[in-house]
Amino acid sequence: MLKRQTEGSVVCPNCGRLVGVRDERCFICGRWNPGLWGWGPSLARLGGDLGFANIVIGGCVGLFLIALLRDPSGIQMRGLLGLLAPAGSENLLLGASGAGPIFDFGRWWTVLSAAWLHGGLLHILFNMMWIRQMVPAVASLFGVGRMIMIYTIASVVGFGLTSFVYLLHLPGPLAGAGLTLGASAPLFGLFGALYLYGQRTGNHSISRQMTQFLLIMLVFGVVVPGVDNWAHLGGFAGGYLTAKILDPLKPEQQHHLLLGLACLGAMVLSIVVSVLHGMSLGWPETIAHFFR
Repeated sequence: MLKRQTEGSVVCPNCGRLVGVRDERCFICGRWNPGLWGWGPSLARLGGDLGFANIVIGGCVGLFLIALLRDPSGIQMRGLLGLLAPAGSENLLLGASGAGPIFDFGRWWTVLSAAWLHGGLLHILFNMMWIRQMVPAVASLFGVGRMIMIYTIASVVGFGLTSFVYLLHLPGPLAGAGLTLGASAPLFGLFGALYLYGQRTGNHSISRQMTQFLLIMLVFGVVVPGVDNWAHLGGFAGGYLTAKILDPLKPEQQHHLLLGLACLGAMVLSIVVSVLHGMSLGWPETIAHFFR
């Protein structure tokens, strides 16, 4: 049962040390609001990120399996990252983004839903491994609410940028995406937030690590076909700017958590809207020409 504790000590979900339930910050690890304004003890079983990583992993894996099971005959083997790839029509129905869905079909909300979909077994495996590591890390530095806000806005900026760049008809690896998906766009937002955190706190080792990682991934994206570099760059920029506005040196407020929950609700709603909208158009017949 959910019960609020207003006095005494609680265990910090990040470092496991005792802190006051009203403490603004853990004096050992620096986590903001370790007591979550008194709700921390009741929510402790969800983890330091309040279960957000588990929600993302469960949602992504569930949608990946749904896409595979709905059209087994459409499963493809497209190279390394496209191994065991669901049918493109199924990912479009569930909310894949890109210039096609946004500009041809008016599905602007897919800048949120695309972050929950993946184009192959290795694609989802690598992204979920990063989610497991990065979500709790950023939550401990910014607070859960602000972490979810960063994740969500990075998804919007990343998929929005690559869709607009596609219209420029740039050559080769400079081109944007007509169809794109994956949790890597919001993941790069978390990397951008860590880069900003290193700048704001003077911990330049973090900033250097994030810079090196970004450069490595951009080179990887040029060498390996099918990697959406613009979504990664947009996600990184979106995460950095959002983190800068939220400022990790300022305490997390209760309204940040409420806004974070609203962001999570918007992401879930975007998938529902994608499916309902697609079915109302007679999916997948309406979009068959997209793959010709």
